[in-house]
Amino acid sequence: MEVDLTTFLVALSLVGALFYWLSRNNDYFHHKPIPSLASKPIFGSTGSLLLKKYSFSDYISMIYNKFPGVKVFGLHDVNIPMFVIRDPELIKQIGVKDFDHFMDHRPIFGHDNDDSPDQLFVKTLFTMKDQKWRNMRATLSPAFTGSKMRQMFELVVHCAENMVDFYRGAVKSGKEYEMKDVFSRFTNDVIATCAFGIQVDSSRERDNEFYRVGKEMMQFGRFSVLIRILACRLMPSLMTSFGVDIIDKKHNRYFSKLIKEAVNARETRGIVRPDMINLLMQARKGLLNHQQETEQREGFAVVEESEVGKGQVTKTMTEPEMIAQCLIFFLAGFDTVSTCLTFLAYELTLNPEIQDKLYEEIVETHESLGGKSLTYDALHKMKYMDMVISESLRLWSPVPAVDRLCVKDYTLDDGEGLKFTIEKGTGVWFPVHGLHRDPKYYPNPEKFIPERFSEENHANINLGAYLPFGVGPRNCIGSRFALMEVKAIVYYMLKEFSFNRTNQTQVPLTLVKGFAGMSPEKGVHVEFRPRKVR
Repeated sequence: MEVDLTTFLVALSLVGALFYWLSRNNDYFHHKPIPSLASKPIFGSTGSLLLKKYSFSDYISMIYNKFPGVKVFGLHDVNIPMFVIRDPELIKQIGVKDFDHFMDHRPIFGHDNDDSPDQLFVKTLFTMKDQKWRNMRATLSPAFTGSKMRQMFELVVHCAENMVDFYRGAVKSGKEYEMKDVFSRFTNDVIATCAFGIQVDSSRERDNEFYRVGKEMMQFGRFSVLIRILACRLMPSLMTSFGVDIIDKKHNRYFSKLIKEAVNARETRGIVRPDMINLLMQARKGLLNHQQETEQREGFAVVEESEVGKGQVTKTMTEPEMIAQCLIFFLAGFDTVSTCLTFLAYELTLNPEIQDKLYEEIVETHESLGGKSLTYDALHKMKYMDMVISESLRLWSPVPAVDRLCVKDYTLDDGEGLKFTIEKGTGVWFPVHGLHRDPKYYPNPEKFIPERFSEENHANINLGAYLPFGVGPRNCIGSRFALMEVKAIVYYMLKEFSFNRTNQTQVPLTLVKGFAGMSPEKGVHVEFRPRKVR
């Protein structure tokens, strides 16, 4: 009986200690001059999201709209106090001017362990911290300039033409497709050729290994993956010591093998190809430096590189780091770009007058090229195309919120009486989805209006309230590549087909619930109809 009582008391103490540890920050915002959401042990303020009562986008909108007129409010994301910044000027101040205080992302995917070759996600640019991140950003930045995109554009065009040729043969009068499936196959082929140097045709070879492994990797909603993410958020150092990565080891090893074989083949045979592997090989040898380029407007949504990215490279890239960057290119390119295209197709289907106007611009561009393939310069002269995509990114931003970690105590002062300290170790959220649908910045925000982004209206857009690719030095390094890819496939698809609504086209869309990427619950079903030859 004595042993049983002792065991019981020890267990009770452990439970009590765990409860205290998980709830130790629950009163954090009580001493701040800002409102905050209620917090519960383990789940914090995000229980309704983690328990799949909301999609991530809808959750961000919900909390954003709870405090109208407030510049900042607080919540607990699991056990981390988060400051949600609703004011565009404060976003620019924190994300750009005072970036040194908010350099990192939160360590929700664990820490890097240099000794573990199977931990790749934590070696990516997205998860790197401090000086390590600065070095890698400066190393990779020259690979994403306009001139490098121009060199890779032919590879993207080849994938687009190949895909359209497939559907041209498959669609005789009209046929329905699910757009996420259509576009994820295209983005898979683009990433395969541009980041891994291999040729695949996922429209025809529907179960090719590269596509199949990619689909498996993107299932972040799996229970096992969610448990890993939660464990990494609660105990990042412990999970790192166990070598835990959110990507399965077999998938990490698959992509590692691909990269190593490609690099070895090129070095032994002297192969040079205008793709990401070639650029990363140059970067590893210190041959890739940021050069001054003639400014060219490549799209309203494109983010400019900061001085961090233009800095001098002082450290070479290791082989695991190089492989990790290819992995993050794949993850971002496979899902984020295909998500953008899926929702864009949805809006074009529901707004045929906008689709027709874009088609007219596509025809004009095609005729100006004399029937030849699309060129990089011609693509960026298409003003209405850019307006349509910019508006789609506003209404359906693939990333509903952008996070930052406070790396040293910061005094937030809005100059109008709001002043308090954001302590080191706490986090910040920029609520992208909420800002993008706020009528204060975008009148009639639920309506798809490309003219918001006409050149005449650019000056009226508050850049702190338009964040499809993030903000400041830690913005998305691949914005040029993503927009180039999106515009190219839209050009080729609309030139051949019209997008039409069917009985399965869900209106309005319902999004998949839970802390996952933005995805339509029932897909986006669209009918392709061949256009008459003009």
